[in-house]
Amino acid sequence: MFRDLAIIVFEDGFYLPGKVYGATGRALGEAVFATGMTGYQETLTDPSYYGQIVIQTAPHIGNTGVNQTDNESKRIWVAGYAVREGSRITSNWRSEGALEDALKEQSIVGICEVDTRALTRHLREKGALKAGIFSGDALPAGAENLTEAALANLVSIVCEQPAMAGAALAGAVTTKEAYVVAPTGEYEGKTPVAKVAALDLGIKSRTPEQMAARGIEVHVLPQSATLADILEIEPDGVFFSNGPGDPSTSEHEVELLRAVLDRKIPFFGICFGNQILGRALGYGTYKLTYGHRGVNQPVLDRATGRVEITAHNHGFAVDAPVDEVSVAPYDDGRYGRVEVSHLGLNDGVVEGLKALDIPAFSVQYHPEAAAGPHDAEHLFDRFLTMIEDNKESK
Repeated sequence: MFRDLAIIVFEDGFYLPGKVYGATGRALGEAVFATGMTGYQETLTDPSYYGQIVIQTAPHIGNTGVNQTDNESKRIWVAGYAVREGSRITSNWRSEGALEDALKEQSIVGICEVDTRALTRHLREKGALKAGIFSGDALPAGAENLTEAALANLVSIVCEQPAMAGAALAGAVTTKEAYVVAPTGEYEGKTPVAKVAALDLGIKSRTPEQMAARGIEVHVLPQSATLADILEIEPDGVFFSNGPGDPSTSEHEVELLRAVLDRKIPFFGICFGNQILGRALGYGTYKLTYGHRGVNQPVLDRATGRVEITAHNHGFAVDAPVDEVSVAPYDDGRYGRVEVSHLGLNDGVVEGLKALDIPAFSVQYHPEAAAGPHDAEHLFDRFLTMIEDNKESK
């Protein structure tokens, strides 16, 4: 199959040629690599990837096509897409179309037949970088033999885009209107075992589905929701979802969570929600060199001693004491003692927090496992147990 030229360019001048994959034009974003060997559709529709050019380290993408069932939201959120080889055929009984057609339909500019191993190694050495994919009319004349001047122009376009550090993006991906996910399975049509207010910072559809399967009625609220909106639901628990952007910009979410913690409403947060809990407790956050993205990240659950293989997508982390129980720094220890409950075994990054004096915990990864391993799904059971224990204590 003949494909036109495409070029991917990093802010430091590193570039590689490839071929058009998906739409043609220009895509700008932060270049990151994802190590999942499966689950490309879930990756593409994960709102946490908003503003990022995703480089797939698995060499063959698109084999099983796409379908409506596996979407984690209503659209593709990545800024751009880079793959080594896009599958020329689709072969799966659940397939409803080809991946590349979906990229074209949603105007996602991509590149294929590019050395994704070289791109990944460069990001491993340099850290996440601003990047751009250029094809079609976005390419300079004579791009087949790129001159220094033409490359410098492309690099300047890449560098002019805003950095991920300092970006407030949750408001761009959140639901516009609140909605309810009713209990399912054996709980369908019955009185819910609990009600949870879930703040959508970039929530994936499988997350409320996991709670609904446990008999929970989930009220999904926009990122701009207020404490009054939450209290109106009379929730038994509050949940903060995953999402894109820099947690240091999330003043509204932090203050909202502090108001929840003050009322001792059980709280569970994942990914971005973990970082918000860290900030609410008074800890700092920082940007990782190249982040954790994929479905094969080993994490130690320090309470059980189990090593769980988990799904990740985060470029920021919480800066909290790892080797000791600490007193939450905010407001002279207002929220009591906190421990780091989970550790990333690849690099020692904080992967979970547990408050010991209030009902609140969080993890940095995606226990809903879309796509990914199911090792951490039990955390939704832990949340429900916390809710039930809180009810009994009243």
